[in-house]
Amino acid sequence: MTAATGPSDTRRTNVLFLMTDQHRVDTLGAYGNRMAQTPTLDALAASGTRFDRWYTPTAICTPARASLLTGQAPFRHRVLANHERNVGYLEDLEDGTFTFVEALREHGYNTGLVGKWHAGTVKNAAAFGFDGPDLPGWHNPVDHEDYLAYLAERDLPPYEISDRIRGTLPNGGPGNLLAARLHQPLEATFEHYLATRTIEMLERYADDFRSGARPFFLELNFFGPHLPYVVPDKYFDLVDPETVPLPRSIAETFQGKPPVQANYSAHWTFDTMPIETTRKLIAVYWGYVAMIDLEIGRVMAALERLGLTDETAVFFSCDHGEFTGSHRLHDKGPAMYEDIYRTPGILRVPGGPAGQVRTEFVSLLDCTATILDLAGIDPAPAVDSRSLVPLAAGEHPEWADDIVCEFHGHHFPYPQRMLRTDRYKLVVNPDSTNELYDLETDPDELLNVYSHPEMAGVRHRMMRRIYQVLRERGDNFYHWMTTMYDVGDVDHDPTQSGLDETTYAVAPA
Repeated sequence: MTAATGPSDTRRTNVLFLMTDQHRVDTLGAYGNRMAQTPTLDALAASGTRFDRWYTPTAICTPARASLLTGQAPFRHRVLANHERNVGYLEDLEDGTFTFVEALREHGYNTGLVGKWHAGTVKNAAAFGFDGPDLPGWHNPVDHEDYLAYLAERDLPPYEISDRIRGTLPNGGPGNLLAARLHQPLEATFEHYLATRTIEMLERYADDFRSGARPFFLELNFFGPHLPYVVPDKYFDLVDPETVPLPRSIAETFQGKPPVQANYSAHWTFDTMPIETTRKLIAVYWGYVAMIDLEIGRVMAALERLGLTDETAVFFSCDHGEFTGSHRLHDKGPAMYEDIYRTPGILRVPGGPAGQVRTEFVSLLDCTATILDLAGIDPAPAVDSRSLVPLAAGEHPEWADDIVCEFHGHHFPYPQRMLRTDRYKLVVNPDSTNELYDLETDPDELLNVYSHPEMAGVRHRMMRRIYQVLRERGDNFYHWMTTMYDVGDVDHDPTQSGLDETTYAVAPA
């Protein structure tokens, strides 16, 4: 993608960035879930722009968050795995890497982050210029001193759980905790704490903004609805499991699919739990989303109370999706299904049209250039990002009709690249079978048609297109593809030997 130019005026807009973790797009009423209890986010979509084809650059927490921070695709910034399951990749951005937060501070912005960081190991949010409590890790740090002080000040009870839900691992051990009942009132939950701290920071930033001293960027990052879904009684029991529709991809057989998917299913213990447990997990997940929506509502009400609504752009998205039983899987991993790559994405900019729905392929990566654009800063250093401001403003610029995503491993190295078009999805798996899905006839991605003879034309066209994009980006994954697949005529020496004039192009007869 090419970066957009800056806005025509130099007015510096405030930005409120709301982010969740591991959030399915089909949990929101704005995206068609009639059973959803998400009035705050539905209202945000109704007052701004809902993006229907919003994708994560990679479905894993730390690399996706590093991409948001830098505007670089994961292969470029090279922070490719979570610290907790790191398989030898970089764990922190290299010194000197461009980040939007440092650019904002240099241009006079207050910059705050409350909640999940998880974009590096040694370098925390403060190292890049964010105000806010240091909250490391991938799940709610319920033993954090600031959270414990929050509870003590309000005479609220500590974290305690029961009704744990987990399966059985292949080796007979207990599976990962998937959900549990939390014995705390709503006011004591970590989510309520995060929203409270965000409102406190928003009030401080509002004073600076009104005085003319500084505009602000404020990011609220919830750790949920990432599993385990640990919520109080009201939300644990909010949705009747008997009313929950099961995902159709629960019929997954893994036939014709890369074997790693069946292995991941065993790791996440899906087949060791009755189907009623799957329904309950989905119900609790929806309850978790409803609870987070309520807390976002508190922050949005504070924005209105402080008179900042008309001068603040509001984003909502997440780092990636969640399986929650789809394809007999939980969490995320080496399977590039829509469940974890297509995510919610909502943006409201001051003066933009209300209730707009856009179908362009956009990415969490594009938020970086958008934030810079709103601040009147040249977004060019966010090299893999493109500003969404024209789309949110109702304009119709030329836009790519496909999107490329990538994956590098979780628990173990596992490289993948994906091309998504209007109808089809191609996934290149060097260690295994490639995948091709017709999302018009098979929206649940159950039938891999990569080897079907009638799909040869589609397969060849998409393989050549993804090869072209990877070469243009400088993603060296293309080297493997050069010798293994029909990538079309090649205008370079694929051996990189420099010893003769050979190219991979077929010589004329």
